[in-house]
Amino acid sequence: MAGALSGLLVADFSRVLAGPLATMTLGDLGADVVKVERPGTGDETRSWGPPWSLDGTSTYYLSVNRNKRGVALDLASPAARSLALGADVLVENFAPGTMERFGLGYEDLRAANPRLVYASITGFGRSSPSPGYDFLVQALGGLMSITGSPDGPPTKAGVALVDVLAGQQLTTGILAALYARERSGRGQRVEVSLLGSLLAALVNQASAVLNSDVVPGRMGNRHPSIAPYETYPAADGDVVLAVGNDAQFARLLAALGLPSDPRFTTNRDRVQHREALGELLSTAFGTAPAAHWVDLLTTAGVPCGSVNTVAEAIALAERLGLTPVVELAGRRSVASPITLSETPISYRLPPPALD
Repeated sequence: MAGALSGLLVADFSRVLAGPLATMTLGDLGADVVKVERPGTGDETRSWGPPWSLDGTSTYYLSVNRNKRGVALDLASPAARSLALGADVLVENFAPGTMERFGLGYEDLRAANPRLVYASITGFGRSSPSPGYDFLVQALGGLMSITGSPDGPPTKAGVALVDVLAGQQLTTGILAALYARERSGRGQRVEVSLLGSLLAALVNQASAVLNSDVVPGRMGNRHPSIAPYETYPAADGDVVLAVGNDAQFARLLAALGLPSDPRFTTNRDRVQHREALGELLSTAFGTAPAAHWVDLLTTAGVPCGSVNTVAEAIALAERLGLTPVVELAGRRSVASPITLSETPISYRLPPPALD
């Protein structure tokens, strides 16, 4: 069955993570993606390791480059311009001005290819020449200030989260531009910045700053607005509680055999008396292993779990029937989370070798 984007040609001039993630998503949806790389060295992530796969390929590179054909081209070559002019979508994440120097900027191409959707990712916007690196943007964008223990240093997320967010935002923008093109017949420029993507993803934390003059800080695993919503120590490990409403909290008390307390009646009350509630729950959970509590509370309808490793998380998804892993020519990667009933995701090509 044809994919949702079958028949579309995507010229992927991007590298590293945000852009390649967006183009891999388009490829999963059926588009024909041609990955353009620097002759000789290719995408920077080809040299990022360890870890390496069994044949010595960077597992970082493998994570975001399936469903693509590959070619090595100098940006100044006629072949690069020919590909750009023949594409439905062009994706690039070079420093602002780079594509223009090679005659591959949006204004350079739109006259000859008015249907082109030209998608760019920058670090801080087109007017800023500063390169955007995920770690740097996590710091400058405020994420590190709210991540980590209250008495510890600012901490980055364990994955390049800003790049992932920007790649997803770019995909959304590209799909919107393609839909608009169906009505107007014209392409357009799509731009996403790493900083803007992170700020949009701060959601409630950013809203607190904008609407209540609250400056959020690091709270470890606690939630600023919900309780109990954190980890608690059991006899042999941590239990994760994510109690989002009063009914769930009532079930938690019943399962633990604890009496009701007017200090904890509503979520507002529980947040106000967070320390007392934490002491009560920590004492209860410390009497038995984590697995005991997870089984008991799950049966009682209380959202809870353990802190899994990545391998354990993949195994959990498999047990739940989610089919989280796809294999192509011996290359394994996490499957797309998107399910479409009429135009399903397809996995056709493993990540290409250079050129």
